[in-house]
Amino acid sequence: MYHLKPETPADYWEVEALYDLCFAPGREMLSSYRLRDGILPVEGLSHVARDDAGILAGAIRYWPIRIGEHEALLLGPVAVHPTRQGEGLGRLLIEESLRHAAPMGWDRVMLVGDAPYYSRFGFEKLENVIMPPPTNPDRVLGRELTPGSWEGIEGEVRRWTD
Repeated sequence: MYHLKPETPADYWEVEALYDLCFAPGREMLSSYRLRDGILPVEGLSHVARDDAGILAGAIRYWPIRIGEHEALLLGPVAVHPTRQGEGLGRLLIEESLRHAAPMGWDRVMLVGDAPYYSRFGFEKLENVIMPPPTNPDRVLGRELTPGSWEGIEGEVRRWTD
């Protein structure tokens, strides 16, 4: 059984080690990392999953971003330890963390990822939202947390503080 809880500063380095294990070297060179640089993950939405022994099994983070003058969440990374994959933990992390986003005042969330995987969580291709290069536009996906919240949203994705 897994226990999900919001990530705390004490979890930071352990989560970073999990991301290093799960993703290719150079992960921090991706355009999405430039949007996160110097920005803290959204408190209360970024979660860790631990087993009954307290061992980290997975993690998910969210970051505030802007598209034009509109606020959005950037989901990612989400990672499950290789020995825990195939148990539905990724789904649990995504669904449980997203359940908290709208009550916290967020209307929309986006990510850069594999459409066949993320479509099962309600994510669809965003036609007029432009991630910094190099990003494949077919991997820029969004999900409404409030009905109609992506209508009319277009432009370049930028850092929260820019």
